[in-house]
Amino acid sequence: MAEVEFNVSFAGPLVTVQDAGRPGNMRYGVPRSGPMDRLAFEAANAALGNTAGQTALEISLGGLILQCTAGSVTVAITGGDFVVDHAGQVLSSWTVLTIHQGERIAVRAGRAGSWAYLAFAGNVQANAWMGSDATHSTSGFGGGAVASGQLIEVLDASIREGRHGDIRRPGFRADGPIRAVIGPQDQHFDPVSLDRFTNETFEVTDAYDRMGMRLAGPELPLRNALSIPSEPILRGSVQVAGDGVPTVLLADHQTTGGYPKIATVISCDTDRLAQFRAGEKLRFDAISSAQALADVRDFLVHRQEYLENLGVVRGTLEQRLMRENLIHGCIYD
Repeated sequence: MAEVEFNVSFAGPLVTVQDAGRPGNMRYGVPRSGPMDRLAFEAANAALGNTAGQTALEISLGGLILQCTAGSVTVAITGGDFVVDHAGQVLSSWTVLTIHQGERIAVRAGRAGSWAYLAFAGNVQANAWMGSDATHSTSGFGGGAVASGQLIEVLDASIREGRHGDIRRPGFRADGPIRAVIGPQDQHFDPVSLDRFTNETFEVTDAYDRMGMRLAGPELPLRNALSIPSEPILRGSVQVAGDGVPTVLLADHQTTGGYPKIATVISCDTDRLAQFRAGEKLRFDAISSAQALADVRDFLVHRQEYLENLGVVRGTLEQRLMRENLIHGCIYD
């Protein structure tokens, strides 16, 4: 059993262990958690030929530096446009490489994006909670936050040189406005709020973490709304506090809330929105429930094709190289 060890030389805030999350527990007050950008997370595992949802590290703008103290393992880095410094070579994210004992890898913020993913061709050892390694950032349950000085172990590690190189990025992510379905509590807003929400520009503030993203922009005045009872809320809910300021809820959102929700961002656009940085501007596009279902179905089809092709194409290359190595060995041994 190949074992690889990393010493965490440095870890910024909100660098956490994540797997695909723990769905089905919101009725117990437990959000799913998991990666902020689910497609990028899935792509990292697919590029390595890993099992879907395999545990990886989610890296914030604060960055991460690891020193390999034992063994060797192939890794994939995806997510935002981050900078990867490996063994003195500077690369872009969306790449597969192998880290050997004595080498260092640093992943830090680059030109765009707020989250990167470091997946391993092996099993990251982490503390599971309710059957998942996903970290709930506010409680610390799950694999937990990664801290400087920590030791990270990867068991059953392997080297997959045939998968080295650039990872094809998904070309089907929608650009333009963030799509959202109005409601479920739009009746609690002044009519001017709906007009402003769909026709004016908002800006991401630095009040942004794994729970949610607070936006700056036009005030969205309420109408007799602050006495409504708490009710279940979802990832993508756009709730508005008494000051008229909206917050989009993300991976570690609370499961109930009493603030009115003016809209709900569709699932595939919450991941895209999560990669925005403070200061970036955005607009919302109000779509019908039927259109939302159609758009999400279309996204899921493209996502499945992309992930399957990513794994198969790189896997085919890996198999070809293995055959060539075997033939080479037969000739010269």
